[in-house]
Amino acid sequence: MELFTFLRNIVSMKFNPLYAVIGALVLGVTMLGAMMVRPFEGAPKVAAPVSAPAQFAQADPAKPAPAPPQDDKFVVKRILPITGPIKYGEWHWDEKGVPAGPLVITVDLDARVLSVFRGGYEIGATAVLLGFGDTPTPTGVFPVKWKDADHHSSTYDNAPMPFTMNLTPDGVSIHGTQVEKGYASHGCVGVPNDFARKIFAITPVGTKVYITRGKMVKPGESLIG
Repeated sequence: MELFTFLRNIVSMKFNPLYAVIGALVLGVTMLGAMMVRPFEGAPKVAAPVSAPAQFAQADPAKPAPAPPQDDKFVVKRILPITGPIKYGEWHWDEKGVPAGPLVITVDLDARVLSVFRGGYEIGATAVLLGFGDTPTPTGVFPVKWKDADHHSSTYDNAPMPFTMNLTPDGVSIHGTQVEKGYASHGCVGVPNDFARKIFAITPVGTKVYITRGKMVKPGESLIG
């Protein structure tokens, strides 16, 4: 009975155009909102951006420490142009045009040669007499301790040792002597008298003398290395 009454009320309702328009607008807004809330199923999905992996700076591999720079004053810049081995009693000297600089004296026991360098330029070279037997000439670096132009030996019969430049406490020195084949010293480095006079005149006390066996320096190499 109640259902019949409800249907009759519906049938008896009069059509109102304004209500129809409002209802259509409400229905349209509702459907549009549903579409905006839920994306279209056929639309492609956009992946979320992926952060690039962090980049870390790589440390450079360990590098060897650079060699200390050479002191240019002791680098060989010139060797005297001497042809062949220096003979006993022979000596060479040329300091023309050589600038001022520190003096270094080298003695090679194998070559039996003494060389004088000023600022890296060889200005003098000579054959030498060396120690023999129980009194060999020592190797090492020896600063000139004292000088005496008219020295005589206190050990070997007051023998003359002109232009002596002493190297060791026990008397090893560079000095003038008669340099001939077959002669030897008691450990000293004997040079021709005229050559001894020249190096005596220019060598200050404290000058280093490098006595080695078989070491020969070449241009570009250090005298003190």
